[in-house]
Amino acid sequence: MTRDPLIRAWGLLVALSMAGALITRAPDVTGLAVVILALSFVKARLILHHYLGLADAPSWRRGFDMVVAGVCVLLAALALLA
Repeated sequence: MTRDPLIRAWGLLVALSMAGALITRAPDVTGLAVVILALSFVKARLILHHYLGLADAPSWRRGFDMVVAGVCVLLAALALLA
């Protein structure tokens, strides 16, 4: 197992992408929209923190996390209302 954080983040991104693809094969995708959005939130955080280097800038990281979380919550609310 490698200790390089970028390679571990990449592996986790691949695993989360596979999980998202498998979830979409379920017959009732509308009910699973929140789960898919949660996976996308985790993937966005991984990209922002590891690849864009926001792990070293706490105030920027917090700001981006709040914006991404807000978009995910808004989309989840719209999916649940539909």
